[in-house]
Amino acid sequence: MQSPAAARFQGNVVVVTGAGQGIGRAAAERFAREGARVYLVDRAGAQGRAAAEAIHASGGDARFVQADLESYGAARDMVDTVLREAGRIDVAVHNVGGTIHVKPFWEYEPVQIEQEISRSLMPTLWCCREVIPVMLRQQRGAIVNVGSAVTRGGLFRVPYAAAKAGVHVMTACLAQELADTGVRINCVAPGAMDNADRVIPRNPSPPTDVDRERMQAMYVRALADTPLRRRGRADEAAAAICFLAADESSFITGQVLSVAGGATAS
Repeated sequence: MQSPAAARFQGNVVVVTGAGQGIGRAAAERFAREGARVYLVDRAGAQGRAAAEAIHASGGDARFVQADLESYGAARDMVDTVLREAGRIDVAVHNVGGTIHVKPFWEYEPVQIEQEISRSLMPTLWCCREVIPVMLRQQRGAIVNVGSAVTRGGLFRVPYAAAKAGVHVMTACLAQELADTGVRINCVAPGAMDNADRVIPRNPSPPTDVDRERMQAMYVRALADTPLRRRGRADEAAAAICFLAADESSFITGQVLSVAGGATAS
C-alpha cells in the first residue's frame, strides 16, 4: 500500500532554486517522487539540466530554468517563465546561497562582504518578492527558505552568517504579514552538511594554504559543535523542507527548523 507521504504533492507546482546539486537537488527529487511538477532553477546550466533530466528519467515531472537570482530581474523572469507554463506556484523553496570566502571578518574587503550578502540574502529576498503576489492571488501557497545554523555562531563566516540571519528574520516577519492570507512561510537551518563543492564557485581563485587551514578549522569546529557527531545528508535537509511545504504542517508558519544534528541545542 502506498504511504500518504508518497503523494503529498500530487498535482502541485513546485519551484526549487539552487537545485543543480546538494540540498536543492535532493529536495527537487523528493518533491517529484511525491507527485509534484518541479521547476529546478540554477545558474549552472549543465548541472541543472542534468538534475532535471535525471528526475524525468526516473519517472518524475521536472523542468529546468536557468537563472542567476542575485538580481531582481532574474527572479521576476524566472517566476514569469513558470507561470507561463504552469499557471501557478504552489510551493517555492528558496535555496540559493553559500559561503564564498572563509577568513576573519577584519580581513574581508568591502566588496567581498557585499558579495556574501548578494549571494546568500538577496536571491531569497527577490524570490519572495515575486512569488508572494502569485500565492496571494491563489489564496494559498507554502514557501520554505533555506537559512543556516551558522547564525548561532561559527568561524570565519561573519558576512555569510549575517546574510542567513537576514533570511531567518525575513521569514518570521513575512509570516506575520501573511498570517491571514492562506500563505505560509518557514525556514530550515542546515548545520554541518556533507555537500560537494559548487560546480561554478563564486570565488574563482584557487585556495591558498591559509585558506585550506581556515576551512579545515571551520569544518572541525562545526562538527565538534554537532552533538550527533556526524555531518548531515542532503536528503535529511530535503525531508525537513518537504515537511514544512506539506499540508501536514498547516499550523506551522514563521518558524526556523534546525537540521543540524542538535547543534543549536548544545
